[in-house]
Amino acid sequence: MAEDLVTVTGASGYIGSYVVANLLARGRNVRATVRDVDDSVRVDHLKGLEIAEGGSLEIVAMDLFDADSVNSAIAGCTDLIHTAAAVRISAKEPQRQIVDPSVIGTQNVVAAIDAAGTVERFVHTSSTAAIRPINWKNGQILTTETWADDATLENNPYGLAKVSAERIVREWHSDGGGKPRMVTIHPSVVFGPPMSKIHLRGSLSFLNALVQRKIPLLIPIQINIVDVRDVAEAHVRALTMGENAGRYLTVSGDMQFSEISKTLREEYPELKTPRFSVPYLIALFFGPLFDKRITYSWAKQHLKRNLYWDATPAERELDMSWKSPRDSVIESVPKMVELGRD
Repeated sequence: MAEDLVTVTGASGYIGSYVVANLLARGRNVRATVRDVDDSVRVDHLKGLEIAEGGSLEIVAMDLFDADSVNSAIAGCTDLIHTAAAVRISAKEPQRQIVDPSVIGTQNVVAAIDAAGTVERFVHTSSTAAIRPINWKNGQILTTETWADDATLENNPYGLAKVSAERIVREWHSDGGGKPRMVTIHPSVVFGPPMSKIHLRGSLSFLNALVQRKIPLLIPIQINIVDVRDVAEAHVRALTMGENAGRYLTVSGDMQFSEISKTLREEYPELKTPRFSVPYLIALFFGPLFDKRITYSWAKQHLKRNLYWDATPAERELDMSWKSPRDSVIESVPKMVELGRD
């Protein structure tokens, strides 16, 4: 058995990449899983990470649907940070493309933990989507006591994926039998400098649409933000800090989409981001013209409404502090522009 070995699943992803970087900076021995070790877009930025004295990096292929490859990736590790999942809110085949990777993948992961018999600490990346119900009140503050149990394949496939995966983890953990320490981390929309072009998808697509001038007008929507570097730090701290079986929200604050665009315009005038917001009713009925992922039902739930999150448990029990949303926005841009030119 390798001593003090941390397996990070989904290591090529946005959060996973920063978790790997954080661990390596601490001198940890890391086994990073990716879908394809020969895909330069997924692995080159990981290979370029500096390794502190005493640390090491091993990059291995893992398919969440292949139990044998999951078992191999987790075998012998003492710590596991599971970030691998499909990060998308809509798809033509939501069951196969969004839900199954989270559900089947998580089932394979917890089975692999049992098979390995070496894992002492397990941190699972969940999401605010596992907490936010379909119906919420404008101005409401949500805590980790809430679950998105009303999510369905039709109305919220991403929420269904995240809540289902977390339920699997928690039901497995509650069975006892010498299960490892387990914590779930719940990020909101994640901003911060991307390491790879693949990181421009998902959360950063909000910013990228502005930076690449893909939208001419703004819609009236609030975005809850957390910096990817803070999310990674919370994952690593949760290996040893916080309550066993704890749920921790990582949210630094919020900005209106118009405020984000104004911030970019002030800091990077050359980007010429949009100035004008579409009136609510127009955005409600013609949202798909601005973004194909926007449906009428989604627009009705989110436009011109505010939702807040209580991240004080992470501040208190993980000793977290947060980069401001504004700083996360500003610091995302230079690398986004660079990668957008490639």
